[in-house]
This record gives sequence, C-alpha cells and structure tokens, in this order.
Amino acid sequence: MLCSVRRASKEDLDEILRVYNEGIEDRVATLEANPKSRADLEDWWGQHDEPYSVLVAFDGDVAVGWDSLNRFSHRCAHSTIADLSVYVARSHRGRGVGTMLLAKLADEAMGGGFHKVVLHALNENKHGKRLYQKSGFREVGVFKEHAKLDGRYVDVVAMERLL
Repeated sequence: MLCSVRRASKEDLDEILRVYNEGIEDRVATLEANPKSRADLEDWWGQHDEPYSVLVAFDGDVAVGWDSLNRFSHRCAHSTIADLSVYVARSHRGRGVGTMLLAKLADEAMGGGFHKVVLHALNENKHGKRLYQKSGFREVGVFKEHAKLDGRYVDVVAMERLL
C-alpha cells in the first residue's frame, strides 16, 4: 500500500467527513448512529488545536483514512492522556492504511507530550481490535452492554497504549 500520510488541514474536512460517514453507516467502527454534517465536523475540528493532531491518509489525491488525538478529559490529572479515533475508507480496509495512520499518530502523540493513548471500540470489531493490538495497544477490559446501537446493546472494549 503506497499512501501518503500528513497532518490534516481544514480543507480536508469534506474528505474526512466522507470516510467518517462510511464508518458510521457500516456500524463497525463507532457508536455514532447518524451521519455527520459539515457543520458537525467543523465543530469537531475546532476542538483539535495543538497537541490534538488530526492526520489524513491519501491514495493519490483521494483521502482513504484519517485518525485523530482527542481530549480524554478536561481534568489536569489526565492532561497527558489522549483518546484515539481512526477510520479507513471501505475501499482501503485491510490494506495497511490503519497501521500507517496509527504509527504516525503515535509519533504525533509523543511529540505532543502525551504519555498514553486510549480508545473505546465495539468489542465485536475483530479487525479493529487486531489493528490496535498490532499497533501496540492492549486490552484493558470490556464494558458489557455499554451502549445501545440500532436497538440492541453492544459491548465496548477499552484499550490503551503507553508511549
């Protein structure tokens, strides 16, 4: 897989939105149930000042994935912990894009002074869990029936990576 990964800019929001909404629609990568709008993503973008990086992967001039460091908590005791989001376009899943994104985001996290990155994922997302484990995350635990998605309760796995 020959992709380029770089820091995202506001001009990338439409491409990020397209990939994000695919992930929402496919029901494997998020607890979000409804597609996001451009306005939703602009609000989200406004929360990603330094050191909360957003990266985007391109195959040619088409965005095929993105990931971000998000605030874990507003408590000062948690200031060196970031939450992770990662999404890969349907057309490029299983082709190494997620691995590339997570490796570059780990570098961004270390450069931003973070000590740990955490994530919460659908426990049934076996491909995602394998990606996270391959990228240095370990499973911390599973929240049983932690969220309701499409009328059914789903389990959510918590994972962490010490940097």
